[in-house]
Parts: sequence; structure tokens; C-alpha cells
Amino acid sequence: MRSEEGGGQAVRQELERVLSSAGFARSERLSRFLRLVVERHLEGRDAELKEPLIATEIYGRKPDYDPKQDSIVRTEAGRLRARLLEYYAGEGIGDALIIELPKGGYAPVFRQQEAAPKIQEAAPKITDDQRKARSKWLWLAATLVGLTVGLAAIGWWRLQHKSTPISIAVLPLENLNRDPANDYFADGLTDELIRNLSIIDGLAPRSRTSCFAFKGKPRNVREVGKQLGVDYLLEGSVLRAGQQLRINAQLVRVRDDSPIWSFSFDRELTDVFAIQDEISRGIVNTLRLKLGGGRRRYETSVEAYDLYLRGRAQAVRRGGSSIVESIELLEQVIAKDPSFAPAYGRLAADYALRSVFFPFDDPAGGALPVR
Repeated sequence: MRSEEGGGQAVRQELERVLSSAGFARSERLSRFLRLVVERHLEGRDAELKEPLIATEIYGRKPDYDPKQDSIVRTEAGRLRARLLEYYAGEGIGDALIIELPKGGYAPVFRQQEAAPKIQEAAPKITDDQRKARSKWLWLAATLVGLTVGLAAIGWWRLQHKSTPISIAVLPLENLNRDPANDYFADGLTDELIRNLSIIDGLAPRSRTSCFAFKGKPRNVREVGKQLGVDYLLEGSVLRAGQQLRINAQLVRVRDDSPIWSFSFDRELTDVFAIQDEISRGIVNTLRLKLGGGRRRYETSVEAYDLYLRGRAQAVRRGGSSIVESIELLEQVIAKDPSFAPAYGRLAADYALRSVFFPFDDPAGGALPVR
């Protein structure tokens, strides 16, 4: 589509529709990413749409940004493409114009959405052209039915012949701040990584309880792997200094104590969600797995996420006063971001614990029984 005159106006109207949708309204940086590439394209400045520009203007990277060392733009571009597909499959299904971001570049493409064929009113006589059109649609419908049946058969076969999942354990990330008050952050990231890996088809991560049994203890990879009964261990460390975050991660094969993937992330604290995704993707790519279609990535502000991790840390302590404090922190999270679903899940669990163990009394002075 030509971007001049009316075309540019139509594109900008469509851009505003997309950005006001639920999927984009809760993601400020993806919205800024999309607005940047669309506006630069309409201004005829496609040559500027490179990773360094996007990294510095949207993600706050320094002018010496090196895309070979930091894949934030490529990762977020993939998320942007997926978010656009979700929009046009849902809220934007009836939009006349479609905005796309083709793979291999950052210049958007605009195209008209094909209108659905109109159903003609009943006529006393069917013409030859109508018969041909009807035959064509019947053939297409039959083909789609056949394809659906075929895919269902393949899915059934795969379920019947599903291979044994790969066992993995995420050991508690080491808090390099050396301040126990910051343990909640490292422990929270460990929990999130376990959760992220648990929804990847082909992986069988060990539970938090099993993994945290090794927190703060000297580790022999083969011995730990033997006790947990896993093929791989993910270990690492966290260093938080103000708004700066450094995370080191390493995937180790237990049988020969061999590191098969490692990476160091030096990022802003606001990139914590992207880091979690990149670690998961690094493990998936290394083990030749596929990310399942049911994965859901949650987003929120850094302040709300920090409160969420503090709430989880209190809940894990299982004391009565800790449950009360966890509930208060999680309610603050929800007040700041009502769309952050994990906070509701954790809050429901806390209320359930309080109702079971303290149904009548104030739990502030009690302690939950150890199971």
C-alpha cells in the first residue's frame, strides 16, 4: 500500500486501533516498538530501521549496542509479530487494513484484508458461474476437513508414541549481593524459571521443594543430579545493583559434568522478563526442543514484580504472620496492575492457607504446621 496521503492516514488510524487493543495496551514497549517502525516507514526512513536504533530508542541500550552480544531486539520483534497475529485473529479480525512485520527486517508492510465472500440472496436460477464457485468452495471445505482429520490423527499418534521427557532441575540462583535481605529476588527468579520450564513440552523440571533443598550447600553436579534423578542442571547467580541486573546462567549435563550452554546477561532491571524468556529459549534450542503453543508470558511493571517476588518469599516461610504479609504485598501488586494474573493465583493460595489453618483466629501470631 502507498503510504502517501490517504494511505498514510489509513495506516495511522489502523495503528491507533491496534495500540488501543487489550494485547498492546498492557505492553508499553511493544507499543512503542510498533509505533516507531510504522512512523519511520511512513516518513520514508526505512534505512534507519536497524537493531541499534530500536535498542537505544525503545530499550534504553547504550550507543555502542552490539546485537551479537544482546539479542533483545530480535527477541522482542518475535513477540511483536506474535502479538500482531493475536490481534488480527481476535479483536482486529474485521479490520480492513493489516499491519505486518515480516521476518528478516524491521520495516512494516501494510495490506488490505480480503473481504469474506458475501452470501448471495436466493435466486430462482443458478448460473454456471455460480455452480463453479459452489464446487470450488465445496472442494475447499472438503480439503480443510481432510486436513483437520489428518492433523488430529497425527496428534493422536504423537500422544501414543510420546518420548520420555528430559528431566531437569533449576538449582537456587546464588545471590551475589551477599545480603540475605535480597534473597527473595534470586529465589523468586528461580521459581519463575521452574514455572517457565514446566510448561515446555518435552521437559520435566523438578519441584521447587526438591531444588531448594540444595540452597546454600556445596554442590557436586553428579551427586546432586543423582539425588534429584535428572539429566541436566541449570545453575547460576544474580547480582542486582539499583536498576542494573547481572544474571549468569549455565546448563550442565549431569552424566559428564559438562556445561553445554551458558550466558551472561547484563541488562536493566526492566528486562527481567525478557531474560527469563531468553534462558528458557537457550535451554530449548540446546536440547532441540520446541516451545509449546500454550506458553503464556506475563508482563507488569518492575515495581509490581518486585512486590510479587516479596510476597512469594513471605508465603514460602509458612508462618502465620508471613501469610498476612504476603497477602498485603500481593494486594498491592493487584492494585498497581490488575491484569497481572500470577498475583491472583498466589493470593488465592494464601487465602486458602489462612482459611484452613486459621479459620477463626488472627493468624499473625501463629505458625503453619510443617508437612
